[in-house]
Amino acid sequence: MTTDEAVTVSTGARELAEFDKTTSRWGRITMIVGLLLSIGAPLYLVFSGEVDVTAGQLWTAFAAVAGTFFIIWLVEPLTYFPILGPAAMYQAFMIGNIANKLLPAALIAQTNIGAKPGTKRAELAAVLAICGAAMVHLVSLAVFVGLLGTWLISVIPADIVTVTRSYILPSVLGAVLVQAIVSMKQPRATVVALLVAAVVTFVVVPAMPSLALSSTAIAVIVTAVLAWFLRNKNDQSPAELATIE
Repeated sequence: MTTDEAVTVSTGARELAEFDKTTSRWGRITMIVGLLLSIGAPLYLVFSGEVDVTAGQLWTAFAAVAGTFFIIWLVEPLTYFPILGPAAMYQAFMIGNIANKLLPAALIAQTNIGAKPGTKRAELAAVLAICGAAMVHLVSLAVFVGLLGTWLISVIPADIVTVTRSYILPSVLGAVLVQAIVSMKQPRATVVALLVAAVVTFVVVPAMPSLALSSTAIAVIVTAVLAWFLRNKNDQSPAELATIE
């Protein structure tokens, strides 16, 4: 490596470190602000006395919601992080619609530029892809919902609306699954994931219906453990994957 190349690599490493530092700082700030804004109005109504809700009722409602979604709170970050990276994770959880909008956008961007998930290049691609997806979403909402929404609903046949509602989510998630398999290029891990998902869905859940809510967490954890022990030992190490390529 020449002196100029070494200087370029060093400068790039410093800029990436500064990028991580900046996104971590502002990511935390924006997430906290978003949390305060989202719960500010309900808390005002509760503590102002205008709504007849006791603290006991509030905690009971929270426990009911937490009992239903607690597994999802754990599974989603673990599932999305390897593909999105830390910077894009802040964006994704602030914007929402991760599985059916932001994750597909990130995967497609990474595939098109040949960036392997887990690298800095893939992380930057995910950040830019999410920015683009959010812009498209806002513009489409403004045009097709804000301006043309009522008219479109009136001219689209009811049967088509019903079919769309029934099949749009499976079609999007199916496309995301295929895109993830193609971009990751990990046939061994893919086979493990498919087998584990099939066993959990068709064997474990029917035998123990009480595990239905935690089935996703079970599948993710078991897949991660098996994929780790059955991985190709000749693959790149995490330190190598951390480079920008």
